[in-house]
Order: sequence, then structure tokens, then C-alpha cells
Amino acid sequence: MEIEELPWAADAKCLQADPETFFPEKGGSTREAKRICMQCDVRDECLDYALENDERFGIWGGLSERERRKLKRIAS
Repeated sequence: MEIEELPWAADAKCLQADPETFFPEKGGSTREAKRICMQCDVRDECLDYALENDERFGIWGGLSERERRKLKRIAS
């Protein structure tokens, strides 16, 4: 995925962080990724993207894959 395809991504705080922070190993902490997301100006756009594209891995818009699945169930 190219940033040009996601104009909002150029402003994402995660670009300044270690990508592994947002893709922890199973059972790993998501705390740091979520902290970064909470300070991000494009968090809503990121979450919308993840929900629309059924992203299965990583922290997107401050939510884990499990949290996004739960949100989708509630919204249905």
C-alpha cells in the first residue's frame, strides 16, 4: 500500500515509530501502539480504513483486530 493511495497516512504518528510496535507477537503488549494512536490526528481515518478493508492484523486506529471485530459485530 502506497501512502499516495491513503492521503491521511502521511500524517499518521505510527510513521515515526517502530512498525513492530503495531504488530506485536501473539500475547505481546499493545499498550505503546495504542498510546501512539491516541495522540494521532488521523486515528479515525485509520480505523475506518481498517474496518472497510477487513485488516486482520495489527493495531489500526487504536484498536486491535479483536476489538475491531467486536466493533463490527456491534455495528451490524
